[in-house]
Amino acid sequence: MSCRVVVLISGNGSNLQALLDDAAKQHRDNGNYEIVAVFSNRPKAYGLERAASAKVEAHCIDHTGFSERLDFDMALQQEIDQFKPDLIVLAGFMRILTPEFVRHYTGRLINIHPSLLPKYPGLNTHQRAIDAGDTETGATVHFVTEELDGGPAIVQASVGIVDGDSAESLTQRIHLEEHRIYPLAVRLFASGQLKLQGNKALFNEEPLPATGVTIKQ
Repeated sequence: MSCRVVVLISGNGSNLQALLDDAAKQHRDNGNYEIVAVFSNRPKAYGLERAASAKVEAHCIDHTGFSERLDFDMALQQEIDQFKPDLIVLAGFMRILTPEFVRHYTGRLINIHPSLLPKYPGLNTHQRAIDAGDTETGATVHFVTEELDGGPAIVQASVGIVDGDSAESLTQRIHLEEHRIYPLAVRLFASGQLKLQGNKALFNEEPLPATGVTIKQ
């Protein structure tokens, strides 16, 4: 039985597209996961069109209709749970989730962050790496915990920083790596080999390194 995946987005959905493409390949190859629904908190998110084009159920719950963050999260949770998901994937979902939402999906909620965590949680990660004189940066897929961008890493992809790089040029190269490692992480979870135990990511019952599996560009 394939792993049922729900994806949450807020915008363009380029990582969503990578997942949709990989899920379609999984379907052709009798793979181990399927995307059963996509949710956005923004009605004009282009990712909703991507989902519809892939014949995946696409829904919007507009966060501006809720005065309290928790009320929005609980409404979203109620809708998500109708799809009986095994995994929730945050793909550019620009909301800070409440502890109640995170606890409800503990161990089956993952995110991708544009830095080599634990470096540079939060925003403006590429410019911060350039300003610090770093020689590399990248992206991290991690389990979501109540600590913002603080959950255990699953897989990282590193990208070298070269003379003349800007935040924009790094963004373009790192996006290519994100589109490679996010489907990989979903496949690993769907295989049953990857899980969260306490605050550690385990693969085949063995703890992953603090930075997860690292893939060089």
